[in-house]
Amino acid sequence: MAALLAGLLATACGASGSAGASGTRSPSAPPSPSTSTASPEELCTRVVAHWSREVLDSTAYGDYQSMGLSNGQYEILRTVVDAARTVKKRQGADAADELIGREAAEGCADRYRSGGPTEGPWQ
Repeated sequence: MAALLAGLLATACGASGSAGASGTRSPSAPPSPSTSTASPEELCTRVVAHWSREVLDSTAYGDYQSMGLSNGQYEILRTVVDAARTVKKRQGADAADELIGREAAEGCADRYRSGGPTEGPWQ
């Protein structure tokens, strides 16, 4: 009985979809690439906020290169985590999480305000 049911399902599934005149399926179009791009400030904010949350409860920061950060982004992370630890002790984890998002965005906006990698802020 199970084999019969499996055979019927396979046949039914094989018959679905669009078929051309010869009974073969027409190929589907490949997915289009994303057209949205993030600015350097947005990318910096995302990566700094992510790693700040990861190291918040840790005693060590780790290696900035293994995190995929520039040394400037790492400096932002250290500042953000230091502030978040203080806020977490006084006001709790939710307040620290909000601070991380806000401070990472502000630090990255300041860092990239003067330009990109070849224009100044990348050290």
